[in-house]
Amino acid sequence: MDSAPASETSRSDPRYVRASVRTAVKILIVGHFAVGKTTYVGTLSEIRPLRTEERMTQAGATVDDLAGIRDKTTTTVAMDFGRLTLSDDLVLYLFGAPGQQRFTRLWDDLARGALGALILVDTARLKESFDVMDLVEKQGLPYAVAVNHFDGSPVFPDAEVREALDLAPGTPLVTCDARDRRSSTEALISLVDHLLTLDRESA
Repeated sequence: MDSAPASETSRSDPRYVRASVRTAVKILIVGHFAVGKTTYVGTLSEIRPLRTEERMTQAGATVDDLAGIRDKTTTTVAMDFGRLTLSDDLVLYLFGAPGQQRFTRLWDDLARGALGALILVDTARLKESFDVMDLVEKQGLPYAVAVNHFDGSPVFPDAEVREALDLAPGTPLVTCDARDRRSSTEALISLVDHLLTLDRESA
């Protein structure tokens, strides 16, 4: 039985990057514990996502605050990884970083080579986003903020969320549902547009 040439295989097999791609961009997907990062990467990735989840145990109950979090049984201990092709010549590599403080030593490696970060937040736990935002800013990464919609979470006007998070006027703020591919893609595009704007301004 004849096999297809490698070039033909790479064009038709979604595991391979398209031959037309000329630009690959590394993006961090970050946020506090249990904000939906793993779900977000899994929703968008066109390949089977790499996940490093471990089951949470009673021993971790004093470390990870599960107050107000339902059905949370696993946590990311290293990273999530996915890939999304935005156009014929542009592919995004998505790296989800764990949100707990004890994993922040991983950030130096995960942030290396990244062009920006999408920060997921939950309106019911906005104050938990501050440490993550500090880490992103210490890495010198431009970012956009996406409010991940949770059933039952309070809804606030954008102006109030901006004030609560002390966002700079030019920082994009959008709303998404990490389970929904369309809204998650739109959130990511808002970050890419922001990065392109910053690049043009610095040219």
